[in-house]
Amino acid sequence: MHQSHLDSAHYYKKENIERSIDFVAQSIAELGKAGDKERLAESLTVLGEVYQYHQQYDLAITNYEDALEANKTSKTTLLLGQTYIQNEQFSEAETVLSPLLKIKNLIPYQKVTLYETLGDAYKGLTQYERAVAFYEEGAKLARMNQITPKLADLNSKIADAYAEGDKLVEADAYYNSSLQLSKSLPPERALQEKEKVADYYNQKSEYGAEIELRKESLGELNSLPKKRAVRQQNISKSDSITAQRINYKIANAYIAQDKYDEAIPYLKESIEQAGSDDDVVVQKDATRKLSEVFEFKGEYTKAFETYRDYVALVDTLYIRKEQEIARAARFNREISAKQSRISGLEQERELSQSKYDLARTEQELVQETNKRQKWVIYSLILVMIFLGLATFFFYRSNQQQKLANNLLALKSLRSQMNPHFIFNALNSVNNYIAKSDERSANRYLSEFSTLMRSVLENSEEDFIPLTKEIELLRLYLKLEHSRFPEKFDFEVNISEATNVEAFQIPPMLLQPYIENAIWHGLRYKKEKGFLHIDIEQRNASSVVITISDNGIGRKKSAELKTQNQRKQKSKGMGNIKKRIAILNDMYKDKLDVLISDLETDGSGTKVVFTLKKD
Repeated sequence: MHQSHLDSAHYYKKENIERSIDFVAQSIAELGKAGDKERLAESLTVLGEVYQYHQQYDLAITNYEDALEANKTSKTTLLLGQTYIQNEQFSEAETVLSPLLKIKNLIPYQKVTLYETLGDAYKGLTQYERAVAFYEEGAKLARMNQITPKLADLNSKIADAYAEGDKLVEADAYYNSSLQLSKSLPPERALQEKEKVADYYNQKSEYGAEIELRKESLGELNSLPKKRAVRQQNISKSDSITAQRINYKIANAYIAQDKYDEAIPYLKESIEQAGSDDDVVVQKDATRKLSEVFEFKGEYTKAFETYRDYVALVDTLYIRKEQEIARAARFNREISAKQSRISGLEQERELSQSKYDLARTEQELVQETNKRQKWVIYSLILVMIFLGLATFFFYRSNQQQKLANNLLALKSLRSQMNPHFIFNALNSVNNYIAKSDERSANRYLSEFSTLMRSVLENSEEDFIPLTKEIELLRLYLKLEHSRFPEKFDFEVNISEATNVEAFQIPPMLLQPYIENAIWHGLRYKKEKGFLHIDIEQRNASSVVITISDNGIGRKKSAELKTQNQRKQKSKGMGNIKKRIAILNDMYKDKLDVLISDLETDGSGTKVVFTLKKD
């Protein structure tokens, strides 16, 4: 039944994604609580193929990765690499596919596909020479094993790589080769290649060759049963090869040569065919282009009438787009629900498997224990008790001593932080007095006294509520901004989802970082800078505080220091590092600080401070 469900999922893959996913879910349910991982990997791989076909690349990647975790196979690895390419994750594709080069027992078709997909990855990374090398290796292997369809694909992709690398002579040669090779393939594939080469001619402004090739394509398309559209590989339905699209492109080629009379019949034919096929997008584009052609020819009445048709088509297309968006949203919700169901089945299976393994291990352990002699067991128990007691008393004594040392060190560091902060703040007051700005000095002293009262009240505490620390920071920033109003502005942003009351923080822990940002980054900036303080709760147990400034950066700040300043280390920052190290030792990694440049050119500084609950 497991394989039967997977066959049904394959059958409905292209027609009905929902039924296909349901069959995959049933195949997983058939495995039972202790199902083998090989079959589970098969189910997840099929699910990934379903999502990949319907361009749900993120979901496809997730399921392929889960399948590889359950059971690694070359097939699933290749599919994952191809999906990375389709999702434009070229580096990830190269990483996951490169190990397959060392596998010697790959079947020829898989090896050709591997070379082709690695070529796609390097082309996406603009490493065109390496891309061509892999494509050529794949073409050589395909030729040896007579894999004709791949020969046409690989020659076409080599031409693409040369064209993107601006080697047009080589690109021409390989495009001609791919056209010849595609003649032996099904008509739909040959038609795809002709249209691809015609697009290449268009990019080179070789409109005559483009028109000739597209007219051939048009004749071949019309000869297909029911004039069916040809859907290109890995391309959405909106880019399918249809008669109306080819006619529209032929008309554009004529217009590019100012041959308006030759373009008009093709535009009209494109509009008529698009109307018959209900292809509003092409109908709209062709109608607008026809209006422009009439305008170029000076036939303004026709241009105006055609433009009115174009406006009506735009309105129709807008309504349809709204409907498509609504359908897509509903479709995504349904797909997410089904994927959640499959994930739940897998988690239930893993949990049951774990319980089964645990029960079996416990049973084996009991049986082994019963075989031992009682006197050996009692002896070991007695020894363990004595060792445990000795270890416990030693550990408790050691921890008590360590705690006492840490508390003493923290108190010492706090006592150093307060004078350091007071000294820096009094320098600011001194500056106002030196400028004879008595009013500003009085206002500054008043606000400074409020700040100092709060700082001294908290000086004996290891932790204070985060709300208090934010109030202190706002007051400190207000003081510094009053001194340097022309140098920076600031903003303290607390996300709505953040519960600041739930967290505590060591007092005066953030202030030195803010002080550094102002005094060493923003103060030396020529234009006015900005200081951001963002507080966001990432989860129930941690909050992230980000301090970022667009100042001159750490490197330039260091260059501006005097020789004497370079010999001295910041006492405030040094104390902060010691406090964090001690607190993390006492409270198991409660605090984490990461300092980096804000911009790639070294300007600006960002400090990311992570605070966790006890």
